Amino acid sequence: MRHALAAALLATSMFSLPTTAYAQAMSAEEAAALRAELASLRNKVEMLEARLDQGAPPSAGTAAPVPAPAPAPEPSATQIKWKGAPEIKTADGWSFKPRGRVQVDAAHVGAPGAIADPALGFSNELRRIRMGFGGTIPGGFGYKVEADFAESDVVLLDALMTYQDGPLKLTVGQHNTFQGLEELSSSNDTSFIERAAFTDAFNFIRRAGISAEYSTGALLLQGGVFTDNFTALDSGNDGYSFDGRVVYAPKVGKTQLHFGGSAHWRKLGDTVPTVRYRQRPLVHSADIRFVASPNMNAEAETGFGTEAAFIRGRLHGAAEAFWQSVDRPGLADPQFFGGSVEAGLFLTDDTRAYKDGIFKEIHVKNPVSDGGIGAWQINLRYDHLDLNDAGIVGGRQDGYMASLIWTPIDYVRFMVNYARLQYHDAVIPAGGDRNYGVDSIGARAQIVF
Repeated sequence: MRHALAAALLATSMFSLPTTAYAQAMSAEEAAALRAELASLRNKVEMLEARLDQGAPPSAGTAAPVPAPAPAPEPSATQIKWKGAPEIKTADGWSFKPRGRVQVDAAHVGAPGAIADPALGFSNELRRIRMGFGGTIPGGFGYKVEADFAESDVVLLDALMTYQDGPLKLTVGQHNTFQGLEELSSSNDTSFIERAAFTDAFNFIRRAGISAEYSTGALLLQGGVFTDNFTALDSGNDGYSFDGRVVYAPKVGKTQLHFGGSAHWRKLGDTVPTVRYRQRPLVHSADIRFVASPNMNAEAETGFGTEAAFIRGRLHGAAEAFWQSVDRPGLADPQFFGGSVEAGLFLTDDTRAYKDGIFKEIHVKNPVSDGGIGAWQINLRYDHLDLNDAGIVGGRQDGYMASLIWTPIDYVRFMVNYARLQYHDAVIPAGGDRNYGVDSIGARAQIVF
């Protein structure tokens, strides 16, 4: 750099000299003047070299360096997001979220005039008022507590803690016993105001126990050992059950598929000497049962279930079947059956959600809060329950059902259901006739957070 600078200055000086200096011999005075000019140039070069060695600041014409961008602010240690309710999270694994739901139902049940029962006609109720909370703890731990306040007494539902390590999840406490697709899907997200008839008829409830789940790709394995519901636990209750479920849920193109099966065996124990299976006419607010088995002496019960479903865009379908056998000492063991088939279609550009082997809440694409019309869905279902076998006559119910669901925004939903229920061997006679039809209409307003 230094030599280049000196050469440039000397060359500039030489070309600035008069051309006559090279055309003829110089005089003594001219030679002295040239030597003086060269000496002056040498001094200037030395001064410039000195400035370069000392890192002199650039001249005014040199562009100033671009300042480095300010570092991005670090995220807050605690974050709060709204998902129907505030969800609090920290970077080290803590989280907390209150949860709840309110479901207000109204219904009308019409039966043949020969049947006089105060449960017929109009009825209404607070179907569910649930409050609770859940969250996570560093190290892979989690928790959930939820209770229902709709009845006169507070009923504890979920009360559990979990541990998750990759695909493995362990749960201890009161929780569902892996009965089937619709039973495990939240009541917030079902296609009808109540689940298929067999789910209540065969006493699918939460029980205290320990379970494990393993998920890898499209495969989900679930199994556990359970005792009884918290409300029935005491020092004399020695009943227990083994419950398991397998789900294979591949996605083929744009279609989500679901195939599953479950198995259940329950030892009733000394404090539960009998079992009884029965069901209401679709709506829960009408306290009447047209199909019901008698109380049966029993030692154990065994159940097997199958399930299948698909979701493709706005269309979905689902089918389930369940066989429930009762081990009666010294008597024939009856096997009862229930099942349902349904199909649903969104009239708007929405789709049903699915995750972890169950149906989930939908996310409205055009909510009314953004000027849209919300999500509109229609569903059809055939529902069957047979409580006749091995000398037990509990009746048979065939339900033909339709539902209309409007979800204006996430977390809010309105439902209207209609069911035509045909009964054979009904336990409530209509003037001596046990084969007749019943009409049931139900409506629900729901908010979830």
